[in-house]
Amino acid sequence: MFRMTEYMHQLAHPTPVRTRRGSGAVKPVVIWNLTRRCNLRCRHCYTVSADVQFPGELTHEQAMANVEDMARFGIFALILSGGEPLDRFDFFDIARAARPHTRMLALSTNGTKIHGENADRIGEIGFDYVGISIDGIGATNDWFRGVDGAFDEAVRGVRECKRRGIKVGLRFTLTRDNAAQLPDLLKLCDDEGVDKFYLSHLVYAGRGDKNRGEDAVHDHTRAAMDLLIDRAWGDVQAGHPLEIVTGNNDADAVYMLRWAERHFDAARVANLRDHLEAWGGNSSGLGVANIDTQGNVHPDTYWSDYTVGTIKDTPFSDLWTGDDPMLAQLRRRPRPLKGRCGACAFQSVCGGNTRIRALQLTGDPWAEDPACYLSNAEIGVSGDADRLTTTPFRGKRHDPAHQFF
Repeated sequence: MFRMTEYMHQLAHPTPVRTRRGSGAVKPVVIWNLTRRCNLRCRHCYTVSADVQFPGELTHEQAMANVEDMARFGIFALILSGGEPLDRFDFFDIARAARPHTRMLALSTNGTKIHGENADRIGEIGFDYVGISIDGIGATNDWFRGVDGAFDEAVRGVRECKRRGIKVGLRFTLTRDNAAQLPDLLKLCDDEGVDKFYLSHLVYAGRGDKNRGEDAVHDHTRAAMDLLIDRAWGDVQAGHPLEIVTGNNDADAVYMLRWAERHFDAARVANLRDHLEAWGGNSSGLGVANIDTQGNVHPDTYWSDYTVGTIKDTPFSDLWTGDDPMLAQLRRRPRPLKGRCGACAFQSVCGGNTRIRALQLTGDPWAEDPACYLSNAEIGVSGDADRLTTTPFRGKRHDPAHQFF
């Protein structure tokens, strides 16, 4: 996740970079998909969820054992996701048990079920953050989410959170079909007092892989980033509280850095780059981990074709600190990148971006990320071939059994 507003504050009021203390394995942010059951049918759903009961999901006992293991391991941030996590039969038991053991407990939801008793219980548990997915205004959102009325129900969820003093954010996945509504989504944030706006770039996983032809073309992506950068900088100057973040395209950090080069002195730009390099860009397999509904552990939520192991057999803490070869490669700095990503002068900023898109299009997780929207000149790459401008491949994806190493 690229915390744009945080780095805008560094431009406005520079501070020294804090160095990481201690040694040992990084304790990741864990995104735990509790269930594939969901009342919506989103076009870009990476878990291919549906409103049915899926076999093989963790039992209550297995889920609670995982909560205990993560508590012992010292996981500082836990995001409960789905499907629709509120459709999990013991969701509130899991959340209540996890609350005392993590500094940041978040809920990732479609928002349609946050009302009445559900809303009260979310407030009582003390979630630090609730992220609600909305992909357009009114009928646009309902088309993306596959159910009429989903927009109104999601907005109701936002209001119920705000009424209970819960920090709430809107999550918006950018595609060619809804890019024009980005200003309207920001206005919705203002109108409803939303605390955070999260723009997610499309990742080619689940139904997001099937519908990758709808991915925003590079010009749309750049226009969206220009709008967010202008908004974030204006908010910082005005003291407006909306926090803007983006996800699933770490080239956003490079794009903002190049913007800063045009508007600020060399010292502020250098300080910003120091902070961005300390962040390091894409953190799959290092600062981010995923546990899916079956208990399988992945480098992040989109790597469903690569499994480190299952918590049904081995505790998460042991899997994460073991000798898995893919995790070892993802944790390398620099990573063994190829193509434009391998030649990029900003690897230390973006970390090679989102590896799963390269894997889905080429079968090679170290190939260049096709969603990098910066030109060769912008990333310091020489040669005739510039950034990819074709529509992402629509055909059959490559064999996930491709040799990774």
